[in-house]
Amino acid sequence: MSPAGETGTSSTPPRANAQAHGTSQLKSTPNSRGAAVISENIGLVGVNVKQVRPWIKRDVEQAKECNVDAMLQALLQRSSCAPDAIQPELLPKCLEAILPVCNGQVSTALVKSSDIAAALHEYVLPGVEAKYYGPFIKATNIALACLEEINVDGMRAAVPAVDMICQQNDMPMHQTHQTVKSTRKPDLVILPFNSACAPFETNNKDAEKDAKKRDGKRKAHMDKNAMASPKNLPWKDILACIEFKRKKKSATVPPPSSYKVKDYVPTTPEYLPVDHLKVEDPAPGPSQTPATQSASDTAPAVSSPSLTTVQPSKGGSSKRRADGILESAAQKKKKTDETEADPDVTVQMGLYAAEMFAANLGVNHLLNLIVVDDVIWVWYYDRQGIIQSSGINFLQDLPRFMVLLYTLQRFRLEDWGRNKAFLPDQIENTQCHKFEIEDENLGKVDLQLHTSHPERVTHYGLQGRATNVVPVTSETLAKKYTHIPKDKMVAKIFWGEASRTSEPEILKKVKEIAEVHATVKDHIPELLWHHTFTNPTSAIREALGVPEPTKGSRVLYILVFRKLQPITELHGEEFFDVWRQCIMCHITLWKEGVYHRDVSPGNMMWYWKDGKRIGVLNDYDLSSLADDPGPRGNERTGTVPFMALELLTGAGQQGEVKHLYRHDLESFIWVFIWICLRYRHGVLLPTGSRPLDEWATLNAVACGVQKYYFLGHLRVYFPSDIDDNMGSFLVDCVGVLRQNAERRSSRSDELLLKRGATEQSNDEEAEDIDGFLQVFTTKKSWIKLTELSNPSQ
Repeated sequence: MSPAGETGTSSTPPRANAQAHGTSQLKSTPNSRGAAVISENIGLVGVNVKQVRPWIKRDVEQAKECNVDAMLQALLQRSSCAPDAIQPELLPKCLEAILPVCNGQVSTALVKSSDIAAALHEYVLPGVEAKYYGPFIKATNIALACLEEINVDGMRAAVPAVDMICQQNDMPMHQTHQTVKSTRKPDLVILPFNSACAPFETNNKDAEKDAKKRDGKRKAHMDKNAMASPKNLPWKDILACIEFKRKKKSATVPPPSSYKVKDYVPTTPEYLPVDHLKVEDPAPGPSQTPATQSASDTAPAVSSPSLTTVQPSKGGSSKRRADGILESAAQKKKKTDETEADPDVTVQMGLYAAEMFAANLGVNHLLNLIVVDDVIWVWYYDRQGIIQSSGINFLQDLPRFMVLLYTLQRFRLEDWGRNKAFLPDQIENTQCHKFEIEDENLGKVDLQLHTSHPERVTHYGLQGRATNVVPVTSETLAKKYTHIPKDKMVAKIFWGEASRTSEPEILKKVKEIAEVHATVKDHIPELLWHHTFTNPTSAIREALGVPEPTKGSRVLYILVFRKLQPITELHGEEFFDVWRQCIMCHITLWKEGVYHRDVSPGNMMWYWKDGKRIGVLNDYDLSSLADDPGPRGNERTGTVPFMALELLTGAGQQGEVKHLYRHDLESFIWVFIWICLRYRHGVLLPTGSRPLDEWATLNAVACGVQKYYFLGHLRVYFPSDIDDNMGSFLVDCVGVLRQNAERRSSRSDELLLKRGATEQSNDEEAEDIDGFLQVFTTKKSWIKLTELSNPSQ
């Protein structure tokens, strides 16, 4: 069903990336992310993201494909007695073993498998989509009851701790992400039996202790409540969602009278394509670069069919308004989008997967099922991306559908993707998580993760780093780090790309540099402890035979740091001083071979030491070292609203522009602009009186268009109540960025007049690192603010 409310962005995402033009070599990592881009910006406090479906669609469009027999074999191996051993015989054995269930030859105390055929014959009758739910649920739950009796050598028994059941939903399910509430309505769900019963009962605990009573309870639920719509099912309990679409108006071909094992017959379509949304996509222009279109490396043109002029946001207390702010056509259609018809079923399922990821901590992977008429597809999600299997016609090829149910019934919670390292816990009636592990140096390390804390930073999306930052307490770490108060620690949990140098390794190098450079000492995060999980996302892709299985492979990290304060709390000279300290730390690290490459407000922090505020350059999970062998993986470094203009182009996003020091320095300037215009005295301005919200909801190229406009129209945004010294430096910063942009545009124009001439690659230019910074440090406004702020020496 169509979601009643959504979390996300109102802009149209970029198309799938093209390969590098011609034979040009990649100079940086292309940006191939969809929802991960916008999810990062939910952390930009105050950005009111309204709709995420176009970005989820962008992720879904990049889904890989695999044959369903390969998927079934991989899932069977996962639920076997020896999941780490390759067992190619499992699928043939299981297909043979479940045939009695398919052919109505199995009876249990609760059901007869012959009732499966009756339910399927009811399923094929013509009718509306909702008429499908009941027969499908009946057939599935009867099958599960019968499959529980089937024993296959080498396979686990059904898992009573899970006791999965298929349940109708089609009711609103709510969840809060940061401060934004989402509402979704999956048609059916798979969940543990106890969770399915909970909405329908008040007190029936005695049945849990008696097997006969429990069987009676299950039979009663199967007969009635499994086909009813429960209220307030929590996302944390959902094991899988099942979404239906009915396309055939006439009756479906009925199932055969009996089944035997046969070779897989491809369905039509074999793989489920991502249809376009019913609202027509805007024509591609600067805001979106199609995969087949070459993107210019120069500033985007102001005029485009996909852009329109609107009134700007109000900046600070300024009452001035002006025509000409550029905004994407998709954003212009905001009201239409919010009430538009159902998105494609693959996108709906992606939205449900994002909710499932967000509902539990450190989720490894997810499974969902899409049913169109008589064909079912398995969709597998993890932080590397999405894989869909080829379809199963579950009426004509019931044995393969039964094998799917058979293996899922034998899944433990960790096989469903739950991370067994993070155990749900409660402290004073507040939900939290407990994590304990043996450390070779510290012995047992205990972490109490306060996941209900209002300061927790969550993630919403399908793939990418999926960073969560959670306040944490630890008896073990409190004993080791006595100088840090027990409640002043945070855990950073994220999926890092396996091919990148890990953040702990980079921080080790950073710490070595800090020992000899005062500009770095005390200005880096204090890593207290870390752990790397050893389950790369590439493993399932290798098992399924997916091309390039290790490209973009991810592993889960948990890092514990000393808690720091955000730079956005500061204003005036105090803000400038901490910001300046971060710049000086950054340039020293760059010269010493540590390239940060993700400068944003969230990565600039501070703390008190000896009565002074000490700036800290934080977050090195996207950083690289000088001796790294070039771009790797899938993840383009940088947070879109703060990326340098040269990187906010088609070529920049396709990895054809080398990331240089001046790009990071420009990001520092954009951070300065962002905070000056959106905060007053350390407090975020309310919606409607702060500018630049759209920067955090546009794709990279469209954001570049907005930023080019900004450079030429600072008067529209300039806050009348800004401190004179800060205002002077703000004007100087914008002036420098404008001059640099004009210089690049002029050089590009000159090349147009020189036939046969090619623009010099940006990595061939001499990098005058000190010279770039001196353009700003020699400004009178910088010198004045430096004197006023009395910086640490």
